[in-house]
Amino acid sequence: MASIKDVAAAAGVSVATVSRVLNGHPSVSAEARARVMGAVAQLGYRPNAVARSLRTDQTHTLGLVISDVLNPYFTELARSVEEEARALGYSVIIGNADERPELQDHHVRNLLDRRIDGLLVSPTDGGSPLMLDAVRAGTPMVFVDRWIPGVEVPVVRADGRAAVRDLVAHLHRLGHRRLAIIAGPAATTTGSERVEAFRAALAEYGLLLPDAYIGQGDFQAESGRRVTEGFLDLPEPPEVVFAADNLMALGALDAVRARGLRVPDDLALAAFDDIPWFVHTDPPVTAIAQPTGELGRAAVRALVDRIEGRTPQSVTLPARLVVRRSCGEATPTPEITPPTQSPSPVQRSTS
Repeated sequence: MASIKDVAAAAGVSVATVSRVLNGHPSVSAEARARVMGAVAQLGYRPNAVARSLRTDQTHTLGLVISDVLNPYFTELARSVEEEARALGYSVIIGNADERPELQDHHVRNLLDRRIDGLLVSPTDGGSPLMLDAVRAGTPMVFVDRWIPGVEVPVVRADGRAAVRDLVAHLHRLGHRRLAIIAGPAATTTGSERVEAFRAALAEYGLLLPDAYIGQGDFQAESGRRVTEGFLDLPEPPEVVFAADNLMALGALDAVRARGLRVPDDLALAAFDDIPWFVHTDPPVTAIAQPTGELGRAAVRALVDRIEGRTPQSVTLPARLVVRRSCGEATPTPEITPPTQSPSPVQRSTS
């Protein structure tokens, strides 16, 4: 039976080059790739993944536990993770936590039992003893999008604070003063961070965020619908609802339409986590976009660095505001005015 060394000799390249070609790595020239594949076909070479894992104590498999596979953001993230992993010679096993901590730990436990080489996780909450134990045991791990404070592993995420400031500036320029938020779970870092970023941005314009304008959601559509219905029942409803993720924004849109109301005429709507669907809604939704593909690729590179003995660093990439027409925009690209130094004389609270 032909070996990888036989293929390298026949193709006139190194064993490392043969390995890169077989793993689909993009760094090999087309001419060298053709020679290697010709030698593989001529010799009938077939790599044995099981034997390779026994020899090296590696399976070349990564685990990915995402928060909700039905969320288009995490679907795109998983796709970019799989593509980058394949390019680096790894396969990916995916587990869907469905925003449930117990299901998240179930997947983590199963993946560890399968002898994966490393684990990518977007945690559903801030207190998983299982993941802390895995890190202490030396399991290579990277958090992506969300993280668990106090757990010393690299984090690959987007920083949305500047984009939230841009959103509030945009809404203020349009004349909106009563702004509410559908928050994600407070136990998640993204849930708490987005509320605080929104509160801080409002304060720059002398506006408060009263408790009545903070609705607790769970990053899923039904909670967006429920919270928005509550906002609409207030004696003084908000002028704008900012949903802290895309699915809650879709739920909010459903709630508005169910009342026979229209966005943005009766209630303006903005969202965190832009998705392709938002350009097709009526009206198209103004949203904060994260660099999802870049996050997935960077997370894989950081994890592979850790697996292969290098020291990866945490990565933070900027999110950006995408202006459309769900907040009463006359044009898709209005200028954003900076906050004034003195508080706004307009009403600051509905309490």
